[in-house]
Amino acid sequence: MPERYRIQFPQADSQKLGQDEIFFTLIEDGKEKRLRFHDYNEIYKRPGLYEQLFYDRLRCNSPAKVADLLQRALNTVREPVTELRVIDLGAGNGMMGEVLKREGVARLVGADIIPEARDAAYRDRSTVYDDYYVHDFANLDNDVHDELREWHFDCLTCVAALGFGDIPPRAFFNAIKLIRTDGWLAFNIKETFLDHTEHTGFSRLVRELIFSKYLDIYHLERYRHRLSMEGTQLFYYALVGRLTASIPEGFLEQYGIED
Repeated sequence: MPERYRIQFPQADSQKLGQDEIFFTLIEDGKEKRLRFHDYNEIYKRPGLYEQLFYDRLRCNSPAKVADLLQRALNTVREPVTELRVIDLGAGNGMMGEVLKREGVARLVGADIIPEARDAAYRDRSTVYDDYYVHDFANLDNDVHDELREWHFDCLTCVAALGFGDIPPRAFFNAIKLIRTDGWLAFNIKETFLDHTEHTGFSRLVRELIFSKYLDIYHLERYRHRLSMEGTQLFYYALVGRLTASIPEGFLEQYGIED
């Protein structure tokens, strides 16, 4: 059985904090340690803590939702999931990868920026990924880029990792450029990122992609991502689309999108 941790949520209203500022208290050996939800390096070091926090306590549903919409899109065009070659960006400890592996994808490669994520994935889900890269995708060197291209990816997944600085627009864009021209994108984003009043670089990137000639949208669905610490439902959009043409290298500059 995975270790169970003593977790306390603060009394303050978390809705007054940015989603990347929310924290909890972990009690270990009688000592209290305050961790932000986005302190992934510390969370991943502790086997089962991520799952207990986000899936057991806060009922996160996103890997299953995004995988389901991807499967439905593939069914529409009568293509088997078993032929997909997937790069799972922001893979963390492998929650999305585990769902994809169960679906039987042909190849599955994880990618994250912190080594603790890869260590946790190999520790907890050793058979899920065919390989796992720890690199800053906003600044891929030529050798790593060429090695990634050799996988011939035709699908990019990214779940619960976009829009809070964890994966900046340039990193997401560079990952998309690794996908073949008729490949798939399957990811989720906080619902406010599609609001026209949202002006962050990532929000603008997603909106420009959605309305561009480079992506056909198969599914765009609002759903409950997880609960807040107060039990309020937090809504995201899950998006599955298919690339229709090669996105120009200067796409971000064209629309003034910055990290």
